[in-house]
Amino acid sequence: MNRLGDALSLDPERLARAYYHPRPVDPVTKVEDAWPPVKALIVYNSNPAAVCPDQAAVVAGLEREDLFTVVLEQFQTDTADYADYVLPATTQLEHWDILKPYGHLYLALNRPAIASLGESLPNTEIFRRLASAMGFTEPCFRETDEDMLQALLSAQTHARFAGITWERLLAEGFVRLNVPDPANPFAEGGFPTPSGKCEFYSERMLADGYDPLPGYTAPRWLEKQQRAMVKEDGTDNRPSGSHPLFQDTETPLVCISPPAHSFLNSTFANLPRFIQREEQPVVRMHPKDARARNLIAGDTVRVANQNDAVTLVLEITEGIIPGTVLAPGVWWSKLSPDGRNINRTTIQDEADMGAGALFYDTLVQVEKVSLQDHPSVRRCPSTTTDRAPTV
Repeated sequence: MNRLGDALSLDPERLARAYYHPRPVDPVTKVEDAWPPVKALIVYNSNPAAVCPDQAAVVAGLEREDLFTVVLEQFQTDTADYADYVLPATTQLEHWDILKPYGHLYLALNRPAIASLGESLPNTEIFRRLASAMGFTEPCFRETDEDMLQALLSAQTHARFAGITWERLLAEGFVRLNVPDPANPFAEGGFPTPSGKCEFYSERMLADGYDPLPGYTAPRWLEKQQRAMVKEDGTDNRPSGSHPLFQDTETPLVCISPPAHSFLNSTFANLPRFIQREEQPVVRMHPKDARARNLIAGDTVRVANQNDAVTLVLEITEGIIPGTVLAPGVWWSKLSPDGRNINRTTIQDEADMGAGALFYDTLVQVEKVSLQDHPSVRRCPSTTTDRAPTV
């Protein structure tokens, strides 16, 4: 997901960069081993044209004439616009699932409240039909959703699942995990480490190629910003004693893009009442940075870097620190004034540990633009909540 733009590229060097190697000791894929390119793509439970880093690269991949794309969806998302086929998917109200705890201690059974509407199918049923059409005969491809969920529960051996059965979930709907109250899981040790202790020196980390001791890794934007403030002859261009975040119109700003309060990533971002709450895609900036750039609230601005650019409306607030701008996401591109969102500026790269995306490690320049210079900028269009048609 972090490097989908590279993964869909026809450039062997970019394609090689998309291969996963989460640890320093994992081999980097050679260019000659990265071919052939991706020729078919199935998208489900996601909207990569809106949510992935380096949006321009993702869209370029989706626009390939030789890429066969199928999207399983309820709505005509940005990604569905590039699909060869859109297959109607069920919602949570129409299929079986087990919901694991997220901030609580209960395992919940999601059972269909209504029959599937129209021709919509669960993702799992679509995969079963594909497997059958492709000649796969393994028993797993004939398991129903209920079979899979029962097998999942039966496979749990940890003490916290004691007493949680399929029959009990059917009867009660949700069951508390077998966790003490209060829960003090590491009061007597029991850490998931080879020693069972909280390790300040980790042999496992060393074996994986990391520093075995805790340390500090500076964000990449800080290194880039400091380089930008140093002249070619090595002279530091910052005023004496200034903080590394010292800003002027030449110094890039750090851009962060948390989800807007009314959206859940790109989910709900097509619903009129939530769009009305958010009003329009904006970028928020501290007054100090706005003054340095002769910007005022309500200006239409261009947020840009080496990747690409997006046009947003400026909000000025002291609620953000100088040197940082905030662009709430994740707006659907086609519901944004200039047909793109802030992920035009985010980068395809991973954190040094865990391979997380670097959505908050983005440097941008912000400048005022006029609607005459950007005639494509328009008001957010009206939206529909209709389900996606089968194309």
